[in-house]
Amino acid sequence: MNLTFIDWLIMILYFVFVLGIGFALKRFMKTSKDFFQAGRALPAWICGLAFISANLGAQEVIGMGASGAKYGIATSHFYWIGAIPAMIFVGVFMMPFYYGSKARSVPEFLRLRFDEKTRAYNACSFAVMTVFSSGISMYAMARLIQTLHIFDAAFLKMNWPLEWEFHFAIFISAIIVLGYIFLGGLTSAIYNEVLQFFLIVAGFMPLVWVGLKNVGGWSGLKSALPLAYTHSWKGMTNPHDNPLGVEWFALAMGLGFVLSFGYWCTDFLVIQTAMATDTEEAARRVPLIAAIPKMFFPFLVILPGLIAIATPAMMQHAALQTPAGVSTTAALAETAGAPDKGLIPVKVNPTTGKVITDEKGQPLYDYDLAIPNMLLRYFPTGILGLGLTALLASFMSGMAGNVTAFNTVWTYDLYQSYIHKNASDAHYLSVGRWTTVVGILFSIGAAYLATSFNNIMDTLQLVFSFVNAPLFATFLLGMFWKRTTGHGAFIGLVSGTVAAIIHHGLTLPTDAHPGIHGGWIAVIHQYPSEMAQNFWTAIWAFSTNFILTVLISLMTKPRPEPELVGLVYSLTPKPVEHHMEWYARPKVIAVGLIVMVVALNLIFR
Repeated sequence: MNLTFIDWLIMILYFVFVLGIGFALKRFMKTSKDFFQAGRALPAWICGLAFISANLGAQEVIGMGASGAKYGIATSHFYWIGAIPAMIFVGVFMMPFYYGSKARSVPEFLRLRFDEKTRAYNACSFAVMTVFSSGISMYAMARLIQTLHIFDAAFLKMNWPLEWEFHFAIFISAIIVLGYIFLGGLTSAIYNEVLQFFLIVAGFMPLVWVGLKNVGGWSGLKSALPLAYTHSWKGMTNPHDNPLGVEWFALAMGLGFVLSFGYWCTDFLVIQTAMATDTEEAARRVPLIAAIPKMFFPFLVILPGLIAIATPAMMQHAALQTPAGVSTTAALAETAGAPDKGLIPVKVNPTTGKVITDEKGQPLYDYDLAIPNMLLRYFPTGILGLGLTALLASFMSGMAGNVTAFNTVWTYDLYQSYIHKNASDAHYLSVGRWTTVVGILFSIGAAYLATSFNNIMDTLQLVFSFVNAPLFATFLLGMFWKRTTGHGAFIGLVSGTVAAIIHHGLTLPTDAHPGIHGGWIAVIHQYPSEMAQNFWTAIWAFSTNFILTVLISLMTKPRPEPELVGLVYSLTPKPVEHHMEWYARPKVIAVGLIVMVVALNLIFR
């Protein structure tokens, strides 16, 4: 890869800018509220863009492109039924509870609604999840840098092994994110997320336009792909009739309800962004504002994956990129006799350089490289630098958002609550900063663990099915059934997580090895795809939690109703909207969003 001065200049300016934001904001970080909550003083539109960008890290930009290449247009379900309905629910129903309770985090809200043990369990599980998510972003960035051979020239000049490039990229990304979060806290993360939003739009719109033009437009793309790849709902009656490997029930229940609502309604990574606004009205508008661009992001991040797999195989020799030390010719030889995957290379272990195979000995494809190879194939000098910067920005943002959520939950919900209760505010500010360092170190470990997966979206959905899926059942019952007790919530939450672990240990995706992908207890059922396994893991976790929470709550004593005002829907005064213009009311905006998302599902059915 031959990056020119212009390409390097664009990327260097981005890194200087993000670190500059951290230095500029450091003088405003005078209290723990400033550092962890951005002072609750940011406008709705800033938080709205950051709200969507908090979910627009490597897992979305690289992961959705990878899923587009692997599963086709059905990946749009992660947006049109797996995000928009839940974002509407958050804005209309959830934010009044979060913002009005003055809770500083999701675990703290659980303490207010239930009890300390429920909060402690969620704080621990959420901390683990944020570390994994941050590590996945770090891994994806390192793979990008290694695969595109960005630092090859420098390594060769210093006589360093090219295999070190993966490790070098991980530590460089860790240092940069650590720098601006350590200095500017959540505010720094939010402003960088807004910058990232515009970079991704600017970097990916030309990629989609040029890519579509080169494959003959939408009609040319459809003719180059199997029918199932260009329809989102056809074949959903049988899991073996669509690339996603799921039937409509697993899709609607597992993704559209459990995983979607579990993520957007309970994940503090996104909730903290909305809670950084200056009023409750603004906090309610944040998810609704974010839902508008979110609805159209499939055209920016999924289409490149479809284009990559539709690109004729003869272009592989010109565009295919593999990790340092593995030649394109060798990688192509490994795929002899395997299905044509366009610009998608084989999966190679980044530390050993060995081609990874399934249980049948067939090479696995590295779908995470769909978008990077698209950039190399279609972008010229200058524009290539902009595209690469957009990718790097997404990785940085994904890491930063998870690390800020980690340091907030650790400091408020674990350290302050159970280790050092009555320290000064300056002490907690210092703990938060140094917790950022710990979070980065744990993320590095998670990054190396992520090398075992060939699609980071599969990895993330697995993590979410363990943490968010059971948690959503707890929130749903806690908010809408005043009889729910703390004992029921805690036992249900733990049982839901255990159910997810057992289900994962007893099932395995087709062609996967028992182990990290499942089947580590015994294989009693095989799913057509890893995503299908994730959806059903989430369903089992949610259902187990829901049933046990209800049963335990009926056998234990509930809290008095006066203590639940502001925490249970039926006991909480409804937000007043009559003073707003009709078009600015959250419920009116919600109806408009529902109409739009239904239309998109019908168009691409």
